[in-house]
Amino acid sequence: MKTVLITGANKGIGFETAKQLAQLGYFVFLGSRDKAKGLDAITKLKDAGISTVELIELDVTDINSIKQAKQELETKIEVLDVLINNAGISGERPQNASGIELENVRRVFETNFFGVIQTTQQFMSLLKKSDEPRIVNVSSDLGSLTSHSNPDWEFYDFKLTAYCSSKAALNAFTVMLAYEFKDTDFKINSINPGYTETDFNQHRGTKSVAQSASLIVKYATLENNGPTGKFYSEEGETAW
Repeated sequence: MKTVLITGANKGIGFETAKQLAQLGYFVFLGSRDKAKGLDAITKLKDAGISTVELIELDVTDINSIKQAKQELETKIEVLDVLINNAGISGERPQNASGIELENVRRVFETNFFGVIQTTQQFMSLLKKSDEPRIVNVSSDLGSLTSHSNPDWEFYDFKLTAYCSSKAALNAFTVMLAYEFKDTDFKINSINPGYTETDFNQHRGTKSVAQSASLIVKYATLENNGPTGKFYSEEGETAW
């Protein structure tokens, strides 16, 4: 049975991704910073008839938490097939570039960028043991510099300095990491789930969590001839 670790999976898109992958036969380690919320999520999945799921307490902004999670995982499995870096925050608003507080920027980057790097680095040894290792970095089209430079883009006015910059940085990390492992079986991609109806946006999104999670699942389960080092949305490849 293939294994997957999903960060920030106690709610929203992460939770739905866990559900869908478990239904596909994966054993899911549900990463949650808050243990109580994580256990509640596990209960909901098991009530839905899903038994191949287990909680891993994990705070991506805390290196000691990540190391402890890795140690715990190593007592349960020898190989990790998929890592989905889903945990993310939007930061406080407003986020105008000329006036945003640096502490706000740092908090967002700690989760959305540095958190991804240190989580990926810690679990890389387990991923390298997989025959088909996959890494999905959950990004956003708000991280596309090309789109932000286009006045005709529908989200052109969504200039959230901390959040957008963190996702652009995340995309850069995806490119660098994919290049490093381009001659291996790794498939590493950034995925934009789109404007999804979650508490991230006070449930104003236009896509369901099931729809968005299915895109993440698609790239978490790529065949060996699949792409790597790319940025995808539901509509196809997205410009960096």
